[in-house]
Amino acid sequence: MQRKKWLLRTGLALLIFIMVVAAKFMDKTHPITEVYVFGDSLSDTGMVFRATGGMYPPNPTYYQGRYSNGRVWIEYLAESLHLSSKQTNNFAYGGATTGSVGNSYVPSLLNQVQSFTQTHQKTNSDALYVLWAGANDYLQGVSSATVPVKNLTIAINSLTDVGAKKILVGNLPDLGQLPATRTSTNSVNLSTLTQAHNQGLRRSLKILSQQHSDLEIVQLDANALYRDAIANPAAFNFTNVTTPCLSGSDTCSNPDQFLFWDGIHPTAAAHRIIGKTAFSTIQEAGMINPGLIMVP
Repeated sequence: MQRKKWLLRTGLALLIFIMVVAAKFMDKTHPITEVYVFGDSLSDTGMVFRATGGMYPPNPTYYQGRYSNGRVWIEYLAESLHLSSKQTNNFAYGGATTGSVGNSYVPSLLNQVQSFTQTHQKTNSDALYVLWAGANDYLQGVSSATVPVKNLTIAINSLTDVGAKKILVGNLPDLGQLPATRTSTNSVNLSTLTQAHNQGLRRSLKILSQQHSDLEIVQLDANALYRDAIANPAAFNFTNVTTPCLSGSDTCSNPDQFLFWDGIHPTAAAHRIIGKTAFSTIQEAGMINPGLIMVP
């Protein structure tokens, strides 16, 4: 009898200990309370539209300043994180390159991050910081991945310097397989540059993780997502993954079945899939509570 009581007490004590440890572990998973976004047209929710007085991208061909026919991926991600528009701070501009050279309408990624860090000497460590850029560098003629990857690294370091702890970085889809490029003479070269960029970015993110032990940094593998969609369209409910829905002023009747809205940019249906993938990526990385349910 005594032995049974001892075993019961010991078992109960062990259970309590496990629950306490588990609770402490769960406490380390702070909810994401804000999102800050830096990048180009893939993430722009109206910055260029407002800067040009509503002239570009033209409405209603493009949805309310987005470079698509509906909401873009970062909006779907914010929705799944249960964040309001006031908790989503978007600095992304369509046409932005990674470099420090921009124009009055389109600040580059480095310019976007610099303007943010200059006004946020100490920032929210429970926010998610999103960077996705590089495509415009190569589409506009940059012939080496070295500088764009370096620019992204500088941008990430600038954010960590002001307290960023959770960072999501997008790699590039195959720029040689866009409707605007796939039949061009530059297609193979753009595919090679994409591969070099993504390899360099992966190495850079690994080094950053080693340098900052408290930094949670993950990659949104857009390259794999696009590749899967092109190889197996039906799995994504697409019937067309090679030509754009929008051709001149004419639009297709079934945009949700198209991967591309125009020659470069994805449809809202594709953006929704990218947003879901981004949510799963940060959830699997432990940045958010595993019990958080993604918005359908």
